Amino acid sequence: MESIFHEKQEGSLCAQHCLNNLLQGEYFTPVDLSSIAHQLDEEERMRMAEGGMGSEEYRTFLQQPSGNMDDSGFFSIQVISNALSVWGLELILFNSREYQRLMINPINEKAFICNYKEHWFTIRKLGQQWFNLNSLLTGPELISDTYLALFLAQLQQEGYSIFVIRGNLPDCDAEQILGIMKVQQQQRPKLIGEDEAQSSSGMGTYCIIFQHLDQFLEKMNEAVMDEDEEELRKALALSRQDMEVEDEEADLRRAIQLSMQGKALLEAPQSGKLSAEDLRKRRQAYFDR
Repeated sequence: MESIFHEKQEGSLCAQHCLNNLLQGEYFTPVDLSSIAHQLDEEERMRMAEGGMGSEEYRTFLQQPSGNMDDSGFFSIQVISNALSVWGLELILFNSREYQRLMINPINEKAFICNYKEHWFTIRKLGQQWFNLNSLLTGPELISDTYLALFLAQLQQEGYSIFVIRGNLPDCDAEQILGIMKVQQQQRPKLIGEDEAQSSSGMGTYCIIFQHLDQFLEKMNEAVMDEDEEELRKALALSRQDMEVEDEEADLRRAIQLSMQGKALLEAPQSGKLSAEDLRKRRQAYFDR
């Protein structure tokens, strides 16, 4: 992968990145593309002037901004086409009837460039493998032959304009190296800034979760403490009640025993006093109860 030239996004210079990733080198600068755009603007102005420099159409044309570039760094398809013509390369619309009638399998092409909402990126074959060289990615993305047609179809459904590159692309190190050996990609590249956004968002989410968890646990602890105190109060109250019941039962047992003792004394023979032996037996019987 290190041998593949991959220019990452800077500002809105995706047209420059698209071209350089396609050609596998720093072939174009913003100044180069601006020069081509100004040249196209001048050619369009001269054509409009043929209808009369005093015409309403001509004055309106002069008041309009350039259709080939803007201050953000965007460049039109005409600029890209003219830039590629310097290398003898041609653009053909992928979904045109003319091209579709040829029924060419996409894997037999050399490269594609794609555009949607002023963003350009390259899909190119290097060696025997296809790569998505989108400048918005952190690195080249390997695309299998099976997935290439599906990927192109998906882009079309999303509204992308796709152009086939025809002609001989300049030689590059990646083409030679990957022509000898194939590469494998364990992890697909992410969008630029995606890691930072996920990390920031993730940490923020975790902080909120931990904060809510702490509050929840604190409330749970308070509830448990309240419940424990309430259970303790109930246990103490029940214990007091049990003690009172036990005391009442003990008093009742003692009263019954005393009552029975008094009855036994009343039932003693009245003819005379109890002998010492009788007193000892009754005392023993009383404590044995």
